[in-house]
Amino acid sequence: MDRETLYRAAAKYGGAIAHTVRMSRYIDERMGDAPFDLEVSVDETETPTSPAEHYFIAGELKRLGVRWVSLAPRYVGRFEKGVDYIGDLDEFEEAIAKHAAIAREMGLYKLSIHSGSDKFSIYSIVADKTNGLVHVKTAGTSYLEALRTVAQVDPGFFREILTLARERYETDRATYHVSGELSKVPTPDELSDSELPQLLDQFDARQVLHVTYGSVLDKWGGRLHNALVAHEGVYAEMLRRHFERHLAPLSSAA
Repeated sequence: MDRETLYRAAAKYGGAIAHTVRMSRYIDERMGDAPFDLEVSVDETETPTSPAEHYFIAGELKRLGVRWVSLAPRYVGRFEKGVDYIGDLDEFEEAIAKHAAIAREMGLYKLSIHSGSDKFSIYSIVADKTNGLVHVKTAGTSYLEALRTVAQVDPGFFREILTLARERYETDRATYHVSGELSKVPTPDELSDSELPQLLDQFDARQVLHVTYGSVLDKWGGRLHNALVAHEGVYAEMLRRHFERHLAPLSSAA
C-alpha cells in the first residue's frame, strides 16, 4: 500500500471507523459479560471497497480493539433490492476472493452481503471463496413473499397495494439503489387474478413493490398482518420455498 492509497483510505473510511469504535465501546460497556455480535458495514458508498481499503479498515479496527463477526464491503457490481446481481461475474469472483483472503488473514470473520436477497448467480461463488464464512441479508424479500401470498388469497387487496406502490415509487425509491422502471409495471386492471402472483417474479415490479413497503405498511399494516395470520400456512410455504432456493447454492458450495 503506497502513501496515496493509505491517505485515500483514511479519508474515505476514517470517520466510519471512528464511529464504529465509539459504538463498539458503548455496546461493550452496556452489555458487560453478555455476548453480542457486531457487524461492520461500509457498503453504502458510491465506489467499491478495494482490497487495500478493506485491509486498512480491518487493521484499524483490530488496532483499536474492536471485536466483530462480519464485515460488509461495497462490492463491485450492483446489489439492487429484490433482484439478481448485476455485473460481471468474473470480476466479482476475483474481487471477493481477495476480500475473503483478507478476512482470513485479519481475523477469520464473515463477509456480509447486504441487499443479498435473490443474488442467485453469485451464491455458489461466495460460498466457495469464503469457505462458507458468509452472512447474506435477505429480510426484505420476506415482505415480497407476503405480497405473493396476498396476491394468491386476496387479489382485491393486492390490487390496492399495487396501486399505492405505483403512486409512491418515485418518492420512496429515493433512499434505495434500484433501477426498476414504473412504465414496465402493469396497472392492476391489466392483469387477471391468476396473473397477479406472477408479478412478483418480474424485475421492475419486484423493485416497485419492494421499496414502497413503508407506504403500504403505514396505510395497511394491520390489514396485511391479519391476512397473513389468516393464511399462515400459505405464507409459511412461500417462505420455505424462498429460503430453500437461497440456501441450496450456499450449502452445496460450502
